[in-house]
Order: sequence, then structure tokens, then C-alpha cells
Amino acid sequence: METETQIRNQAQERQALQDTIYVIGGKWKLPIINSICNGNKRFREIERSIPGITTRMLSRELKELEANKLITRTVTPDIPVLVEYESTQYCKTFAPVITAMIDWGIAHRDKIRER
Repeated sequence: METETQIRNQAQERQALQDTIYVIGGKWKLPIINSICNGNKRFREIERSIPGITTRMLSRELKELEANKLITRTVTPDIPVLVEYESTQYCKTFAPVITAMIDWGIAHRDKIRER
């Protein structure tokens, strides 16, 4: 028998999962976050670090990540203009989840190769 603290709110959990997937889902958002967290700050650096991403897709995904407060975009009005992206403190709270996903992905690939 479950106690009151063990009862899980399935509707709340479903909504939380949907919210998370909405913010970080898709093929490119996690690789972009990972690239920025690994020191790539400029658009072309990020683009070069992610094979297969198009300029248009990277631009769109960066705007969405910025809108969700996971990255910041800083424009320095030098000549030429310098635009840099950085992960926010809020984004860094997601680091343990990303690390766990990387670890799981490595273990999963090894598991599949066992066949």
C-alpha cells in the first residue's frame, strides 16, 4: 500500500515531461547546448562543432533556446560586430540530466553492440 508521500501525480509528471521535451526536444537543441557548454561561443564555432546542422536551423534553435532562458546572446558593436552565446546559470541546472543522458547513450550503444 502506498503512503501519501509515495503517491505520484501522473498528470503533473506527464505535464513536466511534455514541458521538458518541448524546451530541449528535437535533434539539435542538446547538441547546441553541449557545444556552447564546451566553449564554443560564436555562431560559426557552434555550427562547425555540430555536423549536419544547417545555418537556418542553428539560427532558429538558438532563438528558441534564448527565449527559454537557456542561453544568452551578447552583441558587441565592434567592427565587425561580435555575437557570442553562453549558457545561463539556469541552463547549468540541467547539466546533471545531460551528463546522465550522455552516460546512458554510451551504455545503450554498448548494450546494442552486444548482440
